[in-house]
Amino acid sequence: MDKFSELIKTRRSMRKFTEEELTQEQVELLLRAALMAPSSKRSNPWQFIVVDDKETLEKLAQCKEAGAGLIAGAPLAIVVLADPAVSDVWIEDASVATLMIQLQAEDLGLGSCWVQVRERFTADGISAGEVVRELLDIPLQMQVLSIVAVGHKGMERKPFDEEHLQWEKVHINKFGGQ
Repeated sequence: MDKFSELIKTRRSMRKFTEEELTQEQVELLLRAALMAPSSKRSNPWQFIVVDDKETLEKLAQCKEAGAGLIAGAPLAIVVLADPAVSDVWIEDASVATLMIQLQAEDLGLGSCWVQVRERFTADGISAGEVVRELLDIPLQMQVLSIVAVGHKGMERKPFDEEHLQWEKVHINKFGGQ
């Protein structure tokens, strides 16, 4: 990708992946991007769990009532978690890291999808974060924000249509200001 403006236009959520595995270099580049994510006071409260085991991916796909099933079809998932004791803005820091993974994936020609875990639940009302915590042996102090499913694109998505930009949501100097 030559320009960031093109990268953000073409990055679309990918919910279908081919069965092709990622290379070690691709995985390393995704993790480098995550580890370079900015954080408040450079506290780096985030940590990442890389999952490529098919059985574990299938279990992660059941972590919440809806919207996680796509993980089962991905060759890789990166679980993004953070320690609230390290930063009071761990949610924001982990969110930026999640997006960095997605932007790096797009730059590599890969597809990705952010699967929200924090504040999501199973059909039985069990916290999705608790499901992921138990499955991956995550320490109690860590909070799971998201899971990024990554793989080779298994479907075509058109670039974002800039005609749909909601310029009415941009305000100058004050809310409603012109």
